[in-house]
Amino acid sequence: MTPAGKPTPVGKLLKEAYRKLHTHFGHRNWWPGDTQFEIIVGAILTQNTNWQNVEKAIANLKRDGLLDARKLYDLHPTKCASLIRPAGYFRIKTKRLRSFLKFFIENYSASAKRMEDGELESLRRELLSVNGIGPETADSILLYALGKPIFVIDAYTKRILNRHRLCSEEVTYDELQEMFMDHLEHDVDLFNDYHAQLVEVGKNYCRPKNPRCDECPLSGWNW
Repeated sequence: MTPAGKPTPVGKLLKEAYRKLHTHFGHRNWWPGDTQFEIIVGAILTQNTNWQNVEKAIANLKRDGLLDARKLYDLHPTKCASLIRPAGYFRIKTKRLRSFLKFFIENYSASAKRMEDGELESLRRELLSVNGIGPETADSILLYALGKPIFVIDAYTKRILNRHRLCSEEVTYDELQEMFMDHLEHDVDLFNDYHAQLVEVGKNYCRPKNPRCDECPLSGWNW
C-alpha cells in the first residue's frame, strides 16, 4: 500500500517482482535452441509436458537430420510420431506439427526469417488459425523464435499471480497478458527473461502442491 492508503500500481508491482527474480536467478537466456525452426518445433512439442521430454524428442529429430521443415513434412506421420514419442501425446502432436509445417511451407516457404518480417498482430492471427496452435504456443513462437514483443502466459504465471493476489483463478489468458503488456515496456529481452524467471519460480518454489513459500524469492511480494 502507498502512504495514502491506495493500492500500489500494478506496473510498480510487476517491475518489483522482476527485479527480485533477476537478482535471485540472473538472466535466464531462454528459450534453448540452435535455430529459429528448432525453437518453433520445441514450442509445439512442449504442450502438456516438461522440457526434458521435449529435448529427447528434438535430439531424435536432430540425430536423423530432420530438423528441417520440408524434410519433416515429407516424413511419414508414423515415423514422425515414433521420433517425437518422448514428448508425449505423440500422435496428437504429430498432427499439430504437420498442420504448422503445411502452413509454414505454403505461406512462408519454410523460412523463419521471412516469417519474422511479418507484423505481430497479423502473424498472431495466422498462427492461431493453425490447428493445434493455441495462444501460449503462438506467443512462444512469436517471442522466442521470431523476436516479437509479446508476453507469454502459462500455468506458472497464473498460479504465481493468483497466489500473490494479483489475479483471480478465473482470469483469462488475454486478461493476464494485458496486465503485463499494459504495464511493462514492450521489450523482447524483458518479456523473454521475465517469462523465464516466472517459469523458474513455478518449477522450484510456487509448486501446485507443497509450495516453498518461505524460501521463494517473491516471499512478501503481494498486492
